[in-house]
Amino acid sequence: MTAWNAWNAEASADFRGPLDVTRAATAVVDAQNTVMGWSPAAERLLGYRPQEIIGRPLATFLLSPGPAPAARPLSAGSRGNELRVARHRDGRELPVATAVCPLAGAGSAARVVVVTELRDLRLWESRQALLHGLATQSPVGLAIYDTDLRLTWCNTAYELEMGRPFEEFRGSRADEMYSEGRFVSKGHPPTLDSVMQHVLDTGEPFLDLHFQGRPPSDPENDHLWSCAYYRLQDADGHAFGVCEDAFDITDRYKAQRRLALLVEAGRGIGAALDVRVTAEKITEVAVPEFAATVTVDLAEAVLEGEVPANSGVAAKSLVRVARCSAEEADCARQPGQPLPLEYPPGSPQYRSLSSGGLVLDDAALVVPLRAGNSILGLVTFVRGTGPATFDSGEVALADELVARTAVSIDNARRFTRERTASLALQRQLLPQQLPEQSAVDLAYRYLPTDDVTGVGGDWFDVIPLSGTRVGLVVGDVVGHGLQAAATMGRLRTTVRAFAQMDMDPVELLSRLDDLVGQAAEEQSGGPGPPGGYTDVTTGATCLYAVYDPVSRRCVMARAGHLPPAVVDPDGRLSFPDLPAGPPLGLGGLPFESMEIELPVGSLLALFTDGLVEARDRDIDHGLDTLGRVLSDRHASLEELCDRAVAELLPGGSTGDDTALLLVRTRELDTAQVTEWELPAEPVAPGHARELATRQLHHWGLGELSFATELVVSELVTNAVRYAEGPIQVRLIRDRTLLCEVADRGHTSPHLRHSGEEDEGGRGLFIVAQLVQRWGTRYTRSGKTIWTEQAFPP
Repeated sequence: MTAWNAWNAEASADFRGPLDVTRAATAVVDAQNTVMGWSPAAERLLGYRPQEIIGRPLATFLLSPGPAPAARPLSAGSRGNELRVARHRDGRELPVATAVCPLAGAGSAARVVVVTELRDLRLWESRQALLHGLATQSPVGLAIYDTDLRLTWCNTAYELEMGRPFEEFRGSRADEMYSEGRFVSKGHPPTLDSVMQHVLDTGEPFLDLHFQGRPPSDPENDHLWSCAYYRLQDADGHAFGVCEDAFDITDRYKAQRRLALLVEAGRGIGAALDVRVTAEKITEVAVPEFAATVTVDLAEAVLEGEVPANSGVAAKSLVRVARCSAEEADCARQPGQPLPLEYPPGSPQYRSLSSGGLVLDDAALVVPLRAGNSILGLVTFVRGTGPATFDSGEVALADELVARTAVSIDNARRFTRERTASLALQRQLLPQQLPEQSAVDLAYRYLPTDDVTGVGGDWFDVIPLSGTRVGLVVGDVVGHGLQAAATMGRLRTTVRAFAQMDMDPVELLSRLDDLVGQAAEEQSGGPGPPGGYTDVTTGATCLYAVYDPVSRRCVMARAGHLPPAVVDPDGRLSFPDLPAGPPLGLGGLPFESMEIELPVGSLLALFTDGLVEARDRDIDHGLDTLGRVLSDRHASLEELCDRAVAELLPGGSTGDDTALLLVRTRELDTAQVTEWELPAEPVAPGHARELATRQLHHWGLGELSFATELVVSELVTNAVRYAEGPIQVRLIRDRTLLCEVADRGHTSPHLRHSGEEDEGGRGLFIVAQLVQRWGTRYTRSGKTIWTEQAFPP
């Protein structure tokens, strides 16, 4: 049995002291300290039987105190407890405490000597000290109510809580003293009286019930107590009352609430990279747990992603972006455009902006949102009911909440700036509106996986080419975000430049591959490892196709990219067996092209792998789904784009950028195209002029006859003089008038300024002045020089 259990065992018996004559060892002695009487308790303590000790001197068993400084001789006048040493019958010495009680009128018996073991006395004294401490020093409020639930006793802590002497509230009921209090914990009767009545009736105690109210000693502030109730019974088991102990846990409760508030703030504030959402979140977190009303005012520059001014009028020009009040149903976003605020001089907000620090003024607490050396705005907390001012712990909590919010708002501000720049970059990198083409109808979708910047590494383009042809391109740069987008922009610009030079798909991809490899070497500071990327940001794939609406032929090549999907006018789907080619940047490996004929109304789909491939879906399944969507012959291109995205990207993204370009082929009517083949003879220029003039009058374009005659004459003359025959002359009436002269030569003409004494060299210069555009494209059989003229108004 432990000391505590022993204490409890004795305490449950009675509260008589160990020197009580009804319990302790007692000996009756005469005036000469000769033992005349001997109690059974003395026999149990010291081992002497009555016949062995009666008649013998007291010193037989009670020795002098020896070295103990507290001991005094046992004299006739002794009354208090004294420390002595007693000798047991077996010779053992026991430390004991003694007391002497004089006997008057008892004949020869002079006094009674009471003896107990010192440890029993010390245990009893500690128990008495504990009871005294609970009654006078304990912070736990103790009260005893009788069976009528009337207060009969309380300790000092309870009396201090009431703020008046015990006699003034003796006999009161608990619900009378705390009439406006309430239990905040559940699972028990609702009132103090009903709780105690339940304890009296059932004997079932209640532990750790949380009761909230305002004690008479502090009527302005709410307190929270942890209460316990248990029944009091006498030795026969009869209930005679209920004991209540209540510990004020207000400070602990406030600390827990503050911690919970910080946890909630950590979960919510900063979860979105939006300045307004972040500002609204702190108001939602703080109301009503911390304040009745919270407002957030920010500098206008912060909403635009800029750093606010540190001084001057602009530094004090704020707008309200969030407000939440406990009196409102919800904390809705401030409607409309935020309006500038004016803080009157002397107001807490004005003082906070001027000083750069927090300001506590009556029921308002204003804390600046600081990021570095800049003040982003102010957060104002306003009290409602409850304490009129914020205490030091609440001020520290508000400062911590605002500090976290300031970091999140600054992050959101930086994001706003980066996103604005990214969107501007995207507008520059990707076509915002594709021009109408005579060769094809178009529709497209672009979905970057990087929701933060709004741009990615995939791209597409539609490039008008000479002869009413159109270049179709789609590509994919490894990676996401700004770096991939910048690489994509360089590749798109390069592809467009090469395409304008009328390069065929194989040559274009070869040139592009060389440039990507050079960029990789420049980034790494030297040649990269053979057969591998030097930097993942340089890896890219690309598909390039050229469609001619006159011949209905499409030539395409790819560099590691997925082949296009082709749906003929009858709805039959195919993926051309186009040689894959290596991704851009590997170098040293050739590209191959394929030429196919596309009937009028054929559908050509160019896409990136983000559309058809996902972590939880095989690419073949994605291709099958795409083919099923595209096989609907009656749907428009826009409808097909929407359906493809909806079925293949139901969640909005597969974790990769996505680009989709759909084109439906057209054919130029034979009435719009005229072609002649002429021998390379001196008479060919004149014959070509006659044919061209006749055709222009047939088309109603007689106003262009003079310029066209000069163009045809000059180009055919150059073909006769510098190349080999036969010579093809073609006129195309489309959105402009196109004139093409083809020969078997491979020498590119050059525009130059002739001197005053030169006899030739001015023809091509004159041609350039007469037309909108001109250029040269090369074929396997030679070259074609083409020009474009705008139609007359």
